Amino acid sequence: MATDSDAASGTDEPDAITVYSDYVCPFCYLGRQSLARYQETREEPLAIDWHPFDLRAGKRGPDGEIDHDADDGKDDEYYEQARENVRRLQKEYDAEMTEELRTDVDSLPAQIVSVHVRETAPDAWLAFDEAVFDALWIDGRDIGDRDVLAEIAADIDGLDAAVVDEALADDDLRERVTDLFDAARRQGVTGVPTFAYDGHAARGAVPPEQLERLVEGV
Repeated sequence: MATDSDAASGTDEPDAITVYSDYVCPFCYLGRQSLARYQETREEPLAIDWHPFDLRAGKRGPDGEIDHDADDGKDDEYYEQARENVRRLQKEYDAEMTEELRTDVDSLPAQIVSVHVRETAPDAWLAFDEAVFDALWIDGRDIGDRDVLAEIAADIDGLDAAVVDEALADDDLRERVTDLFDAARRQGVTGVPTFAYDGHAARGAVPPEQLERLVEGV
């Protein structure tokens, strides 16, 4: 799978795995636990080339707001199966989680701020990214809330709370983030997490061994 070389995605690290994800996806959180395990086994660091993805696209109106009553084809059986899969992977990866699904949360504000941090304070991005995941899946906080994002940013070295208002007030940035969502779909990404490396891809919260095969071909 080829990837766009967007400013928002980007790291110049020679060895990086591309990760398409959405903060409101529990499997993206679990996939990052798996990736962390794989990264720990490597002698050389493996950077994350992050690309945002909008799981709520099918319910998002022209004004950017989510219509929670819109039919996305997912019924109670779908969500129960999803919860079972989350519980299974949580146990398999020994991941700390207090939430299984959060269909009430919109990650768009968090993704906008994350892209802004990636562009303006790249050394702080990974800590911010991980803190957003933790805030939702461990602490059960609404990462679509401006105040929550400001508190997260204020706790990250190299950032402060003002970065949130700066990002969310930038209409051009919001449009570029939407363009990144579209770019992901043009690349053939239909679900997340999707991991890509050297023209190959793996979808889902795959185990560390599969990420090793993806990157190292072993």
